[in-house]
Amino acid sequence: MKQQPMTEKQRVENLFVSQKLGELADLLEQQGASRFRITAYRDAAAYIAALPIAIRSVYLADGRRGLEDLPTIGSAIAQAIAELLDSGRLTALDRLRGSADPEKLLQSVPMIGPALAHLIHDDLHIDTLEGLEAAAHDGRLAALKGIGPRRVDSIRHSLNDMLMRRRPGRAGHEAPPPAVADILDVDRTYRENAATLPTITPRRFNENGATRIPILHTERGPWRMTALFSNTASAHKYGRTRDWVVIYYERDSQPEGQVTVVTQHGGPLDGRRVIRGRENACAQYYATEGQ
Repeated sequence: MKQQPMTEKQRVENLFVSQKLGELADLLEQQGASRFRITAYRDAAAYIAALPIAIRSVYLADGRRGLEDLPTIGSAIAQAIAELLDSGRLTALDRLRGSADPEKLLQSVPMIGPALAHLIHDDLHIDTLEGLEAAAHDGRLAALKGIGPRRVDSIRHSLNDMLMRRRPGRAGHEAPPPAVADILDVDRTYRENAATLPTITPRRFNENGATRIPILHTERGPWRMTALFSNTASAHKYGRTRDWVVIYYERDSQPEGQVTVVTQHGGPLDGRRVIRGRENACAQYYATEGQ
């Protein structure tokens, strides 16, 4: 089938996507990310800027799989492009700038108002729609106080409609999350080096602009990871803004996920660093490998 020439609107949209990927590459470079990761975003930005067809037409025809099949576009970058085309925003870019407003993003889902968005972000530390979808399926969302099964089902169906094209297109595409040992090692490295790391200035809970949050970009095996101290309302309320660490992770075969590492208070792991939601795996790690 002969490809139709791009309209001016489509050309502008391609350049918009390219620009945002380039801005993300610039921030990663300023914050000390790996050269490979920076180059991947820059190569993708250059490719899309020169693409003779509309990037949206590829996405509409074949979803995220169609984006991944393009040269220079891996899973994580395909997810970023899909988010830009769906919403005009890029969560990762907002996060690295300190301008992310995850509660507003969560409110874009029907049945989620300000109070529930606040609860989801504070209790589950979720700041992406993909993370919310995972919580809706694994029981974490249903476990929140005051949310019933009908509401969870409604949210799950809404997310399915919103994210349908963003899903991986290949069976067995998603890999297991990073090992407990790797996550705890990144947490340790981040906290030990926080004083010397680049920082971002968050807009939330920072009226005078004085707060600076260290940011670490690192790798463990195939995983690319970013660590930040939590800036949620609960972290501020309980004085844990320099204890709770949010770690985002991605790899070529899997889009971004996230976990939160905290100091356990009470119980057999008292005083230990623990990954929320993976407490049993942490207990096993400390029993067999941890010092």
